[in-house]
Amino acid sequence: MLIGISPALSPDLLHVLARMGHGDEIVLADAFYPGETCASRSLRADGVRIPALLDGILRLMNPDSFVSDPIVMMSPVPGDSADPAIEREYRAVIEKLWPDTPAIQKIDRFAFYERAKKSFAVVVTGETVKYGCIILKKGVIPVK
Repeated sequence: MLIGISPALSPDLLHVLARMGHGDEIVLADAFYPGETCASRSLRADGVRIPALLDGILRLMNPDSFVSDPIVMMSPVPGDSADPAIEREYRAVIEKLWPDTPAIQKIDRFAFYERAKKSFAVVVTGETVKYGCIILKKGVIPVK
C-alpha cells in the first residue's frame, strides 16, 4: 500500500500509467471484454468496478485537454439501450477531479473496438453493466 494511492490500483496498473505518454489511451473494460484477444497489453482488475478505478486513475493523470474527446464510451447498438446512470456515475467522478473535461463522447461498438485495439493498455475490470467500457486519453501534467 502507498499513501495517497487508491488500493484499487494494482502495481501493474501503476506501472502502465507511469509508462503512458501524452495522448496515449487506456481502456477500462467490463468483465466480459476480450482484453487478451483485442489488446497488445492487457491487465486484470477482477472485482473492481470502473468508478473506483476511474477515481484512482484520475487522481494520478488528467484527461487530455488538447482534444475534444479525451473520454469516450461505446454507444448502444441499434435496438439496445444503456443505463444512463452509468454515464452519470462516471461523470460525477470526472467532475470531482477534472471539472473542465468535455462531455463523454459516444462512438459505435466497432469504432470503440478499433480504438481500443490501438490503446496503450486495456484493463479488464469486475464491471458487469452493459456499455460500461470507457477510454481515457492521458493529458500533459498541468504546470502550476
